Amino acid sequence: MAAKQRTLGLGFGFLILSLCFLNCNVMIAFAILDPLDFLALQSIRKALHDLPGSNFFASWDFTADPCNFAGVYCDADKVISLNLGDPRAGSPGLTGRIDPAIGKLSALAEFSIVSGRVYGKLPQSMSQLKNLRFLAVSRNFISGEIPATLGHLRGLRTLDLSYNQLSGGIPRAIGTLPELTNLILCHNHLSGSVPPFLSQSLTRLDLKHNGLSGSFAPGSLPPSLQYLSISWNKFTGPMDRLLNRLDRLNYLDLSLNQFTGQIPGRVFTYPITNLQLQRNQFSGPLQPVDQVTIPTVDLSYNRLSGEISPLFSTVENLYLNNNRFMGQVPATFVDRLLAASIQILYLQHNYLTGIQISPTAEIPLSSSLCLQYNCMVPPVQTPCPLRAGKQITRPTSQCIEWKG
Repeated sequence: MAAKQRTLGLGFGFLILSLCFLNCNVMIAFAILDPLDFLALQSIRKALHDLPGSNFFASWDFTADPCNFAGVYCDADKVISLNLGDPRAGSPGLTGRIDPAIGKLSALAEFSIVSGRVYGKLPQSMSQLKNLRFLAVSRNFISGEIPATLGHLRGLRTLDLSYNQLSGGIPRAIGTLPELTNLILCHNHLSGSVPPFLSQSLTRLDLKHNGLSGSFAPGSLPPSLQYLSISWNKFTGPMDRLLNRLDRLNYLDLSLNQFTGQIPGRVFTYPITNLQLQRNQFSGPLQPVDQVTIPTVDLSYNRLSGEISPLFSTVENLYLNNNRFMGQVPATFVDRLLAASIQILYLQHNYLTGIQISPTAEIPLSSSLCLQYNCMVPPVQTPCPLRAGKQITRPTSQCIEWKG
């Protein structure tokens, strides 16, 4: 980011005076701040105010040089970056609206507002900011729809409108942005389907906690994705073909949707630390292609079936509860559990028929095991989460029916 350029300003154009003494002569150089930028900053300031306890606008004295204002950065005679609100911890932020005059800052490459109580809609005039690369207005009270005209910002790389009150759909034009790298729209009230994304640079997509629906075509997300969080929505359909393409993922959260179909075994080889696929309708057997090294795997509350693969025994926190697994718990699980290598092993509410563990075995205090409500009497009594209920064993009739 270019350094602030000016030190003294007078009059409408903020005349900059620099004195250079050379050969006993005085040379006076003049530079004038763009009048449109000056007027735009005035309008933006009138529409926004400090919340009680904030003093962000204390430096915004229009008898001085605006390029020395807090959050204003200039290059030559243009404002290129506008970061409103004090990002330091504990700042109460700003309130008011974003004035449409923002669109007059023709050289603006970066615009952000930190957490506060800024409300109203995003101005349509933002589509005039052809040089904008970074747009972040998060944790405020922005409402209305995401302007489809943001799709005109062909150089936009980061769009963060998270934690607001936005409604409506995600404009298809957003998906056509060729350089988009980060799209963060979580914690809003968005609905409708997600457009396909053409950018081959997209690395972060965060849409969690909305009301989005529909399904994902196999080619709708680029293989460049490293972070995908779309939990707490209403998505449906299979994800296996899409997930097989996203082999650069290091974070994946599809929880609390209505996804169906199988979970591809290849997903368990991705460099993920926390795999969250719980509370969907995934079905079929789990067949990892190799020993699973992901520390936390949550596949609970699905419709997964078949026997539990011993390749999961290397997972530290494994949630397979509330599925349709059957058969014996692999012996490798017992060995690692007693060695305190497994911290959480939740297998409750399945159709498992046994586990080879001595009734006198002592489960390490650092580990949690829950086996209740299966087709067996648990050989060891261990504390289970309250939501597991009080029934120790699944009714025999259910087990016979499931076997048949």
